[in-house]
Amino acid sequence: MNTPWYKQFWPWFLISLPLSAVIGGIATLIIAMHSPNAMVVDDYYKEGLAINEILAQERAAAELGLSGLLRYAPGADDVRLELMSPNADAVPEYLELLLVHPTLADKDQSLRLEAAVRGRYLAAMPELSPGNWHLIVSPPDGSWRLTGRMVLPQGGQARLTPGV
Repeated sequence: MNTPWYKQFWPWFLISLPLSAVIGGIATLIIAMHSPNAMVVDDYYKEGLAINEILAQERAAAELGLSGLLRYAPGADDVRLELMSPNADAVPEYLELLLVHPTLADKDQSLRLEAAVRGRYLAAMPELSPGNWHLIVSPPDGSWRLTGRMVLPQGGQARLTPGV
């Protein structure tokens, strides 16, 4: 009783193993082509040069003795910043707050913090997705910068310091 090969179990089993690898490879290729990795930097040389500028801004903030305390209460419409500076001239009329999502650049937000009282700033807070957000505060001219982190939507306080 000789049955043809195509009616037996083992040939189909042996064919299915490499066939499933080929199908999985094609599926992986399609997924990779339709969703590029946003974390990969196109021009790493320019990114490397920008690090020196960032370090210079953080050194400038440290030399000026700047630090800050950012407060956000869940459900509140605004975010408040208290900028501590021994030099009153280092306090500009407004500051820029950059809320950076840790993995998705398209979720980043930029806010303008307006001076309410000398050294205290206020801005309307947009609705943000939950997560551990990186905070960057700098003056309009970009001469210095302070950084910190805040978990949203829990809010609370975030200490902003020069990164050096």
